[in-house]
Amino acid sequence: MGEKKLDKSSLIGMGVIAALLFWMMYSSKSTDTSKETEEKAKTETAATNKTSDIDHLVKNANDTAVNPQLKAALGAFAYSATLPSVKGKDVKVTNDLITITFSNKGGYIKEIEVNNVKRISKHSDELVKIIKDNNSKLNLQFQSKDNRVYNTNDLYFEPTLAKEGENQIVSMKLKTSETAYLEYRYVIKPKEYMLDFSIRTVGLSNIVDGSKTAELEWQLKAYRNEKSISYENRYVEIAYEHDSGKDDYLSATSKFEEKTISEVSYVAFKQHFFSSILLTDTPFKTTSLKSQNLVSDEKLDTVFTKDFNAKMPLEFKGGELSYNMNLYFGPSDYDILKGYKRNLEQTMPLGWGIFGWINKFLFIPVFGFLVKFIPHGIAIIVLTILVRLVMSPITYKSYVSQAKMKVIRPEVAEINEKFKNDPMKKQQETMKLYSKAGVNPMAGCIPGLLQIPIFYALFQFFPSAFDLRQKSFLWADDLSSYDNVLNLPFYIPFYGNHVSLFPILASIAIFFYMKMTTGDQAQMTTPQEGMPDMSKIMKIMIYISPLMMLFFFNNYASGLSLYYFISNLITIGIMYVIKNKIVKEDKIKAKIEENKTKERPKSKFQRKMEEMMEQAQQQKANQNKK
Repeated sequence: MGEKKLDKSSLIGMGVIAALLFWMMYSSKSTDTSKETEEKAKTETAATNKTSDIDHLVKNANDTAVNPQLKAALGAFAYSATLPSVKGKDVKVTNDLITITFSNKGGYIKEIEVNNVKRISKHSDELVKIIKDNNSKLNLQFQSKDNRVYNTNDLYFEPTLAKEGENQIVSMKLKTSETAYLEYRYVIKPKEYMLDFSIRTVGLSNIVDGSKTAELEWQLKAYRNEKSISYENRYVEIAYEHDSGKDDYLSATSKFEEKTISEVSYVAFKQHFFSSILLTDTPFKTTSLKSQNLVSDEKLDTVFTKDFNAKMPLEFKGGELSYNMNLYFGPSDYDILKGYKRNLEQTMPLGWGIFGWINKFLFIPVFGFLVKFIPHGIAIIVLTILVRLVMSPITYKSYVSQAKMKVIRPEVAEINEKFKNDPMKKQQETMKLYSKAGVNPMAGCIPGLLQIPIFYALFQFFPSAFDLRQKSFLWADDLSSYDNVLNLPFYIPFYGNHVSLFPILASIAIFFYMKMTTGDQAQMTTPQEGMPDMSKIMKIMIYISPLMMLFFFNNYASGLSLYYFISNLITIGIMYVIKNKIVKEDKIKAKIEENKTKERPKSKFQRKMEEMMEQAQQQKANQNKK
């Protein structure tokens, strides 16, 4: 039979049918989505209405009898809601450093204000509030023997405030009777950011199902407190300690991250310069952590940076709960956190390995000492001078190596020309020249590599230095944030909508420094056959590096840009003195000529390299004979 062909009408008909099917599928999906959204809205509305109804019942409860509706809503814990003190005001305490407001509903902290610390700008009247407007909750979920699930967020605690010596004790009791209750106990000590916090039950073994674990859920939406959203959000993360001293974190750059960890001894919801930390004497067997980035567009203003969540199971023993913990609400300051001797300083992003050691044992102590006597901006300059003086011997050796390479450059060029058709021989003769002249071509690179740990350590130090927050210097009103001297009416990608002056000065200084160093190295670089011309690349980098610095540091801490500006100025001065006052090329040339007349012992590495080259050359000669 002949093959049937589709005519024009058939194709049109099939297209119409496909369009109808697509429309039906899309309509169905839209309807489902609409229904799902509607159901979610109904659920949220119902929950709100239920909470509102319960609040109304509690407000009008009579302590002589429990309202049947209240009993139905709150179960055994309806008794607590009828107590007169539950209808009173929130409990507010202060210890000079922080002011804490406790809510009788949920028994947790309603507001924490860091005293005498301004939000965003030191000229602002608004103090930093780590918790406010329900951005944080601490909920304990447990099950009763009649299979009813309770959430402490929905229940009413009886608050009491007492004193023990200088300590203030806030007790929140969720009661089923005068002798049976769940208690949150907070101990606020004078001039400390750390609170003692305990959870225990008394006489609830006949009500609570102790065969199942209770789940403690701690949540915080981190408020934005600094000037630069993008800069601040780089350092907002969850850090934690687990397995008896190991520390780790959830990525600050991920849109969403979730982990489950065992044997957790503390969880830190870390903002850039402030931290909320929950510590436990009895490690949680498992902890589920979640971090969600709430900054959708860094060009726009935002209230919150990230949403943190931690869930920890609490085990009943003998039908009762008993956990001793601590809560820290305060600055992310290395010295303060280290002072508690709970390994909390590990939450600071000071760099791993040698970089962290340099910060912990060098820069933090030295800078901390300096700021006791001089302003913070001047302290940065003094620190920079000290670092450059310590590194000056390395700078000297680097320049001497470059000067030696510059002196023998004509001889290297002759070898390249003489053996341009024999790369192996050219390399061999070049190495012989280096050996005779006493020149090490790697000597100029090694000093630069030695400076990398210092560079990276300081790059981590300045963003972590709480001492710099809202400290002014010259035109910069906050050394922990950018020093905008001009606000732009538009946004430049990767740059921002403002102009910072310190990054401009640092970029100019880097340009002249690279002109002095990289420019000389580029002139001494000899193009290799089959390889890119490094001299051209190095010349291009002279212009690209300052430009990258300008864009990269425009939103960074002005203290960091100030350091790099002063550092490069000092290095330029040191290089000028070495080049014009200390190292003389004629003396270096005479020394090289003297070295050529001496028999210099070869290192094992040199001998091995020469043997390998000779073998390769012999193999090539044998192949040519064939």
